[in-house]
Amino acid sequence: MKSKIALVLCLLTMVAGRVLAQAPAASQEEFIKTHYAKFEYRIPMRDGVKLFVSVYTPQAGAFKDAGPYPFLLTRTPYSCAPYGEDKMPTRLGVSQELLESGYIFVCGDARGRYQSEGVFQEMNPHIDDKKSNKDVDESTDTYDTVEFLLKHVENNNGKVGITGISYPGFYTSASIIDSHPAIKAASPQAPMTNLFFNDDAYHGGAFMLSANYGFYIFFKPQKTPVLPEKRASYDLGVPDSYKFYLKAGPTGSLDKAFDGSNFLFHDQLVHTTYDEYWKKRDLSLHMKNVHAAVMTVGGWFDAEDLSGPFKTFHAIDEFNPGAVNTLVVGPWTHGGWSRNDGDRLGDVTFNSKTSLFYRENIEYPFFEHYLKGRDGGVLPKAYVFETGSNVWKKYDAWPPKSAAAKMLYFHTDGRLSFDAPNEKAGVDEYVSDPAHPVPFVDYTTDTVPQRYMDDDQRFASRRPDVLTYETELLTEDVTVAGPVRPKLKVSSSGTDADFVVKLIDVYPDDYPDPPSDAVGKRVVGAAPVLMGGYEQLVRGEPMRAKFRDSWEKPTALTPGKMVEVNAEMPDINHTFRAGHRIMVQVQSSWFPLVDRNPQTFVDIPFAKPDQFVKATESVYRNAGAASGVEVLVVPQR
Repeated sequence: MKSKIALVLCLLTMVAGRVLAQAPAASQEEFIKTHYAKFEYRIPMRDGVKLFVSVYTPQAGAFKDAGPYPFLLTRTPYSCAPYGEDKMPTRLGVSQELLESGYIFVCGDARGRYQSEGVFQEMNPHIDDKKSNKDVDESTDTYDTVEFLLKHVENNNGKVGITGISYPGFYTSASIIDSHPAIKAASPQAPMTNLFFNDDAYHGGAFMLSANYGFYIFFKPQKTPVLPEKRASYDLGVPDSYKFYLKAGPTGSLDKAFDGSNFLFHDQLVHTTYDEYWKKRDLSLHMKNVHAAVMTVGGWFDAEDLSGPFKTFHAIDEFNPGAVNTLVVGPWTHGGWSRNDGDRLGDVTFNSKTSLFYRENIEYPFFEHYLKGRDGGVLPKAYVFETGSNVWKKYDAWPPKSAAAKMLYFHTDGRLSFDAPNEKAGVDEYVSDPAHPVPFVDYTTDTVPQRYMDDDQRFASRRPDVLTYETELLTEDVTVAGPVRPKLKVSSSGTDADFVVKLIDVYPDDYPDPPSDAVGKRVVGAAPVLMGGYEQLVRGEPMRAKFRDSWEKPTALTPGKMVEVNAEMPDINHTFRAGHRIMVQVQSSWFPLVDRNPQTFVDIPFAKPDQFVKATESVYRNAGAASGVEVLVVPQR
């Protein structure tokens, strides 16, 4: 969600529940005008606040099916424009198939945004024990909205579906807690779930710097109701975000740049531990009394809300035994399943149009089945795309029940193996310098390119402040499915440190280059990358050492003293093919994707310039202190 690209995509794909469909814009716009009528309502909530919705109903005689029709609702903080019953959108619905099937599409401005009254809160906390009509949250707002729609919109069949991507994905999840009985199907897609744990704001205790700052340039507090204003331009003043954020210094200086006008960014920045601010916004703790059929959707290469789909899926299972609950994950960026072909990301191709397959064969039948009673919408527990092998897989559990935990151990001379080390002594060291942090991409960019999620890592392998371990050539396929768990034995000459761990697929030296028109260029005018020896990022995450024992009460490192730093990275489903190698990289900065650790134990947003110091980082790899990465390996059939 929180990046320039993500915001633009939200505006393009989620406003009024709209997504880019297969039909050209002109033909879809004409179809909407000739097949749908528009109505606007301001719906009173139980506390008296009025929320705005746009309702698009099938015109009489426009469809072979004369109805009644189900509702398909999206709630958003990004505006339900265009406003006015005489102004029709250019796009409508979550797919061309559903648009042409006939639904009552509804877009609702979230409380405190645009035309809806009230006070907006970042990820409005859910209230479990409601004592009066003043205790409102997203669940009650949706309940009251649905109740109004059922009574005031003609020719409805009494069934409601809810969907949305990113922030609207959060609203979808929140809407099905203690849900209205008319809500029969829900699809939270890339739902924000817990911003402190690998969902936008913090990853492994480290602040996701460039994505958050870029997002909050646009996403600001509002006084409602308001019409959409001209948006601030995204301009760092320089084309290179690496230079911009390095010059900015401590992250607290960026808070000052907003001049106190954006408490939303301020709150993200200063709540650096897992305090009450974050705890009450962990929606996964409240996913109870879910009665709708749920299809949670995510992307393996989602740079914004990667962990949310898994947390939501598992929480629904935990609190609602027997619920219809499916997880769908493809090789997609944030919301990529809704707007593009899904056949590639950057230099990496997936050999099929995975997004088209999803929209036609998974999403469309799901809503048709649960909202219109048609056959074909029953899904497996997990319907996931396996990268590397580039095939769809169906499982009756996620992670797959057959997956077994195995450790990839670090060895001398940069070797990586499933065999534990037997050396009596062994340690690798590098010097981490906050004044020269390791970049997260090897090209100039002023934002967070979503393709970084599977970009080539050869540039990092060449740096002296990056440790690289790799296996021998694989003699058979190795499929890894589920979370990735780094387990490091480390020490530092500083009192705090970050350890960024990256799991990488190394292509054979003779791997063929794809056709030039099938490659996503990193920089306009640049030549495509040669794929022989390509080091594809499969998963990478930072771990801030001060949180090794507690997310609530960080503790300093003792210089030179070995400690354990363990973490859980978001899930993957990837096959490392025979002839490839598995690689793991370890480094102590990933800039400006992640804020710089001064490497002294301080309040990082407000660290002084002289508190940013070089540090020698040590990673142990011997029989008494083994380091590595635990993965879940699926047996080959």
